[in-house]
Amino acid sequence: MQLPINKVAIQRAIIVAKKYFANELRDHLSQARISAQLCILALLFAIFASCVILLFRLLLVWANHYTQIQTLDFTGNVADWRALLPLLGAVLIWIVAKLGSKRYKRMGIAYVLHRVKLHYGKIPLQSAAGQFFQALFALGTNFSVGREGPAIHLGAVSASFLAEKFNLPDNSVRIMCVSGIAAGIAATFNAPLAAVIFVLEVIVREYKIHYFFPIMLSAICGAVSSQLVFGNVHELDRIQVFHIPLDHYPILAIGGVVLGFAAALFNYSLLKVTATGQNWPLIYRLLLAGSITTLIGLVLPQALGTGDFAIGEAISQHPSLLLLIALLFAKMIATIAAIGLGIPGGLIGPLYGIGALLGAILALVSALLFPSIAPYVGLYTVIGMTAMMGVCLAAPLAALVALLEMTNDASIILPSMFVTIPAFLIAYQGFKTKSIFFEQLEIMGLNYKVAPVNLALQKKGVRTLMDRRFVIVNNDELLLEVLKRAEGRSVLMRNTEAIFEMVSLEMPSDNHSPALTRHPIEGLSDTTTLNEAYIILSPKRSGQVFIYQDTPDNIVGVISWAALQKEINSGQI
Repeated sequence: MQLPINKVAIQRAIIVAKKYFANELRDHLSQARISAQLCILALLFAIFASCVILLFRLLLVWANHYTQIQTLDFTGNVADWRALLPLLGAVLIWIVAKLGSKRYKRMGIAYVLHRVKLHYGKIPLQSAAGQFFQALFALGTNFSVGREGPAIHLGAVSASFLAEKFNLPDNSVRIMCVSGIAAGIAATFNAPLAAVIFVLEVIVREYKIHYFFPIMLSAICGAVSSQLVFGNVHELDRIQVFHIPLDHYPILAIGGVVLGFAAALFNYSLLKVTATGQNWPLIYRLLLAGSITTLIGLVLPQALGTGDFAIGEAISQHPSLLLLIALLFAKMIATIAAIGLGIPGGLIGPLYGIGALLGAILALVSALLFPSIAPYVGLYTVIGMTAMMGVCLAAPLAALVALLEMTNDASIILPSMFVTIPAFLIAYQGFKTKSIFFEQLEIMGLNYKVAPVNLALQKKGVRTLMDRRFVIVNNDELLLEVLKRAEGRSVLMRNTEAIFEMVSLEMPSDNHSPALTRHPIEGLSDTTTLNEAYIILSPKRSGQVFIYQDTPDNIVGVISWAALQKEINSGQI
């Protein structure tokens, strides 16, 4: 005998089950602690972010097949169409910028930092198309910019977009965003550990265990995706690195001082150009950057591109000292012109090229006095790359780990650390250098500073603290009776203007009858964090907010100032 199937009952059961699991998921994600749900979501979002980055890389490889300089022997040959590519790229970037909305024109690492700090990593999806195509044109037309800029922006947008679509709590949206960044960096450079360190050191700027595991899983996903498509390639493993004797370390210390001065000069020049051209029309800035890059390309085409050509010259068999010096100045000017005047792209690639040239120059000059240094030019180039990235971006550990993974040689660790320390001290104490990203934020007028108490409260969702014991009264006649029987539960009532009020009975000290008090309270979505509740309640240091799910009519809890203050004083946030 076949039992009748009640389809309505099944549909209701499915809805109840979905609601239960959604609530359970949000409860887990609202906590500031590691959970399997958080890791699984980070992994899923990282797969999507990695696919976006791989698509970008594949298109760039295809474009470079036709546009990238294949030979470096067309000096002065204006008829070679590749020499004019930066001008064409400037026009294409301007066209894409004009087609997009002005509201979504901001992009790059500094902008991502701003959104992570102040907006939980929520980056408008509309900015992704502009970043994708503008960066593709910039890299495809040989501007001196890096690939990590679009990787970070696109990885962040991809993950944060999915997190918002899944309606995750804001504190976990930020974790998904930085996990997407890690996936983007790892998929770009096949350097998963460097991606983790970069995100913790530059983007998040703190270490929390519930951040670490999602970021690490995302970096693994990005690296595996890169290896599946491009193979397990270490981009700088062609550099021959030998263990340097300890008696060379005094020379390395002098090299650290020189590198610190060079990094400070580069940062100052770049920020000066950025501030000067900030209010110029976009087309003027882009054409000026394209013209400067074109002129440099006509004389020294090795200075173009991300930095691979410069590194190639630095590690060549018999590099010319005069050529390397000329190429160093050309590479610095090309990079400052491109980044400072608004060409979309990153800094790491060009900094690698500049650092490699500086390291090679230091090695060749030192070899004139100490011939025994000549075999170690490759190591000096890697040391220069590590110091330039570490000092300019205020990320010494990320720089060291990145070069370790990209060269696949652990012998760079000790000398690179030894050189980076004096370089960092010279730049940051001697020349008052600051992280270039935060200086860019200052120039753009974007805030990134968050008070410690607000930053701590942002790590927990409101569902972790809300009191689920409450009563909603819709009938005035029953109000008094409900209040008498509330037994510590919050009582809410909707007034004639459809505004929720908190209702309570206050016992006067003169033994009179209880006084009925009521005051309107504000509502917050259950995806917000404790920081939003703090912003509402802190001015009066009293009161409550109600927490709703999906719509304000669906109230799921109440948070009082007393409970919030107790949470703050507990030291657990």
